[in-house]
Amino acid sequence: QFPLLSKCLLLQKLCSEIPEIPSHLHTLHLPDFPGPAESFELCAKFCYGITITLSAHNIVPIRCASEYLQMTESVETGNLIQKLDAFFISCILNGWRDTIVVLQSTKAFPQLSEDLGITTRCVEAIASKILAKPSKISYSRSIREDISCNGSEGYYRHNNNNNNSYSNNKGWWGEDLAELGIDLYWRTMIAVRSRIPSVIIGDALRIYVSRWLTNLSSAGSSSDCEKDRVVLESVISLLPVEKGAVSCSFLMKLLKASNILKVSSSSRKELARRVGFQLEEATVGDLLVPCLAKNAENVMYDVDIVTTILEVFMSRGRSPPTSPSRERSRRSSSAAAASHGCKIKVARIIDGYLQEIAKDENLGLSKFVAIAEAIPEFARVEHDDLYKAIDIFLKGHPELDKSERKRLCRILDCKKLSLEACMHAAQNEKLPLRVVVQVLFFEQARATMSSNGQVTDDELPSNIKALLATNKISSKPATDSFTTNITKMPPDDQWSTVSGLKTPKSNISTLKMKLAEDDDDDVYDDFPDGFEKNSKIMSFCMIPSKPKRIFSKLWRPINRNVG
Repeated sequence: QFPLLSKCLLLQKLCSEIPEIPSHLHTLHLPDFPGPAESFELCAKFCYGITITLSAHNIVPIRCASEYLQMTESVETGNLIQKLDAFFISCILNGWRDTIVVLQSTKAFPQLSEDLGITTRCVEAIASKILAKPSKISYSRSIREDISCNGSEGYYRHNNNNNNSYSNNKGWWGEDLAELGIDLYWRTMIAVRSRIPSVIIGDALRIYVSRWLTNLSSAGSSSDCEKDRVVLESVISLLPVEKGAVSCSFLMKLLKASNILKVSSSSRKELARRVGFQLEEATVGDLLVPCLAKNAENVMYDVDIVTTILEVFMSRGRSPPTSPSRERSRRSSSAAAASHGCKIKVARIIDGYLQEIAKDENLGLSKFVAIAEAIPEFARVEHDDLYKAIDIFLKGHPELDKSERKRLCRILDCKKLSLEACMHAAQNEKLPLRVVVQVLFFEQARATMSSNGQVTDDELPSNIKALLATNKISSKPATDSFTTNITKMPPDDQWSTVSGLKTPKSNISTLKMKLAEDDDDDVYDDFPDGFEKNSKIMSFCMIPSKPKRIFSKLWRPINRNVG
């Protein structure tokens, strides 16, 4: 008499608790009913023998509703729960897109879907399809499945038009999986990441980040920031451990996002550690991490995080605490050579980075010097880019006193400057005097070696000959193995060209004025060992009003170039 009661055990229990009153209508309340009214309507239609249409979009709410109403086999054979489970197993779990749609719909009923095993079975089905050969997967979406109370079932149509496009791509699943929320995405990735190449996992994470972490802003609502923060930290936890699985540029984007979203310090340190292991792949733009947090220094860029990255990178080449065996030593020889080349690449990147942060007038000298000194001496084949960074820093920090300028310039090796850089440095009034004198000395030494007999080696002091021999040996492999790339400068910041050089007379006058202002002994501090204040150098530094023959030779290469 009442089909709804005959198939729903819950309704039978509720009706049995109502006292029988003749000709009196009773109302049953279902305050905890899961899902919308449409789900109850479909359950009722099934009870009355009306055909219902199932799809990947409505099976979860109907399944939750039927569970709530207790439409089990114990109440009546062929009840709704049994038919829904059969449809779920035979149709939904066999299709790729349908499984993802069903998994997404479980977000509306998280606990009940978990209890019924819907979520877990969908995750397992997706994982098995990712691990299977793409040619064996059905990518179709179920169109409809008609089920009536008498057990007759309708049809299930397939659409396999796009199978070939999926089969040709190893990471074919990345974009589809990016539709999932982070909690379900994380569970699925955990299920597959140990059995899939790390590069493919990295590509999938990159797709997911581009889908969910766009237009980030620290000024957004707190709820949005919290959601983005959860997404970011979950992605960081899923990063493959293998080097190169994700690009250094992608890692730096995550690091910049972590600054905006203020993620935990442990997540930021993990990103910095990963960047440090592949820093040679970075660009200068990658390292420019905006400093958004309020601080006393009010600097533009987060220099501290780059310092941490550099420390991690440099720790890669440290010697082990115990001596390796011969076999291990032979195996590591090629790795050591690669490490040497990586350090040279990183040196060029860091020098370019120094040029950018040097423009920040709030950047302290100690932090600038700390980053510059973190690069080992052998890694800088030439010092032109470092010199430009120092020059930019001096221009942006005119308040530096004499001792601070000297401290800044101690990281510069004048022997590794090109002719163009030497010509600029010789006329740079912001440099300490001792640097100018060193530049002139080494340039004169180089000019002497290439002057074809104007001054023979026998005429040079022994300490200068030793210096030239050392410089020649140290510079030879650099020219054989590497091409010096001088960073291009903006038009308003270019070094003086040969045509713009001052005359020797004006240079001499400038040096005389500087010597008068800076009459101390530290001019000689950074010259090679054994270089004393002998008569020739003293006569050079005193600079008489009419330069002697040795000083006129100093400018001969420049005069020759000018002419």
